[in-house]
Amino acid sequence: MQRLKTRPQFQAALAGGTVSRTPHFALHRLSLPEQVSQQATKPDALPTIAPLFHSQDVWLGAMVPKRWARRAVTRNAIKRQIYAVSAQFEVRLPCAAHVVRLRSGFDRQQFISASSSLLKQAVRIELVQLFERASNKP
Repeated sequence: MQRLKTRPQFQAALAGGTVSRTPHFALHRLSLPEQVSQQATKPDALPTIAPLFHSQDVWLGAMVPKRWARRAVTRNAIKRQIYAVSAQFEVRLPCAAHVVRLRSGFDRQQFISASSSLLKQAVRIELVQLFERASNKP
């Protein structure tokens, strides 16, 4: 699994459309054309025009905005959960660019600690649901 790193990669994947939603997360997917791997191997291609996705693979990025998770500890814990759960579903996901986006915050009254085991468990349950729904869609 490849990770999205640049802003244009994230923007392209977000423009692809929403595939799956849960109360706190949304999964966006951009299908990669077959020409991606062929363009990357052409020697006559201009060096300034590099494709965003250089290989036909599963690409994943995580967006956890500060608006919905104030503390860096919480944002990092959620991102780690996203990447861990996605690794379990890697073989079931199509070759495309995926972005998991936190779309609403977790209740701070219920999850007092920024990295509590209850919060991690709630995040993991929702992410499993998100990827289950996405892996069933073509």
